[in-house]
Amino acid sequence: MSSPLSPLDGRYQEEVEPLRAFFTEEAFTRARILVEVSYFIALSQEKEVRELPSLSSRQIQSLWNLVEAFNGKEFQKIKKNEKKTRHDVKAIEYYLAEKVKKIPGLKKAASFIHFGLTSEDINNIAYGLLMSRAIKRVLLPSLKALAADLTKLAKSGKSLRLLSLTHGQPATPTTLEKAMLVFVDRLRRQELCLSHFKMSGKFSGAVGNFSAHKAAYPNVNWEKLSKKFIQQFGLDPLFQTTQINPHDDFAELSHIFCRIDTILLNLAQDIWLYISRGIFRQKTKSSEVGSSTMPHKVNPIDFENAEGNLGLASALFTHFAEKLPLSRLQRDLSDSTVQRNLGIAFGYHLLA
Repeated sequence: MSSPLSPLDGRYQEEVEPLRAFFTEEAFTRARILVEVSYFIALSQEKEVRELPSLSSRQIQSLWNLVEAFNGKEFQKIKKNEKKTRHDVKAIEYYLAEKVKKIPGLKKAASFIHFGLTSEDINNIAYGLLMSRAIKRVLLPSLKALAADLTKLAKSGKSLRLLSLTHGQPATPTTLEKAMLVFVDRLRRQELCLSHFKMSGKFSGAVGNFSAHKAAYPNVNWEKLSKKFIQQFGLDPLFQTTQINPHDDFAELSHIFCRIDTILLNLAQDIWLYISRGIFRQKTKSSEVGSSTMPHKVNPIDFENAEGNLGLASALFTHFAEKLPLSRLQRDLSDSTVQRNLGIAFGYHLLA
């Protein structure tokens, strides 16, 4: 196996491991399979779509089994398909169609996989689902844990008086508790923003008008079906769109994390300064080396690394916020390659 190109998959792999379930290409592909299968089942329950009969409970379970059984080996089959199609969603569609054909009674029905959809219908729902899960299971809990640790640190320093510095010069007294609680309060405000944040979803065809859907089945209430379908993934439905979700949700989320990372950068720099003033002392281990040439030193490398990683994360979040909402006319593809890098930004954030 070749060496990792990114330190997130090499040197820092263990630290960012919790995010792998949401931001790897395999995880993204699994989520897209879930969306495709969910739509196929929803479509089968629409009486006006007579060519796709209602599915039996056994057939539905067989479809869910395709999602549950998806693993690295199955992922490689799709990647092999993609070498022929040069289109990742089409490769997924072909893969699923072959699987569905093998389910008793569904050979003809397999043609309804991906019916009326554009790739973005699948991709944006999958991204929204994965991002929502990452926030709930990893990113928000890690932010809460940090705020809780800072609160404990503040309480432990309640009686410790500090000479405050403004403009780097001696000012009036303060306490370590107050210095830390400033950051707790700032982080709690962003925690509230993040906890209330909700991803959005678009599921309305080639240019957002349900054109193919209505041409084939004009009596189906596609707006109602779409709304229900999007909401089942915990997303806010969008109806006035082009071919793509306009990504205003990702811009909002990126701005939240820009603010969080700016606060954390400020914290890392202040802790660094408190260490240099002797207010904090770093724990040492006999086996660790602080400097290759000065063995008596214990450098604040964790806070310096955090500063660098937060800068990388913020730079990417800023680009996401500025780039993703821009798309020429009814769409261009420049957002796609950018979205594939979402995990890198969140990786550097979590690492810091």
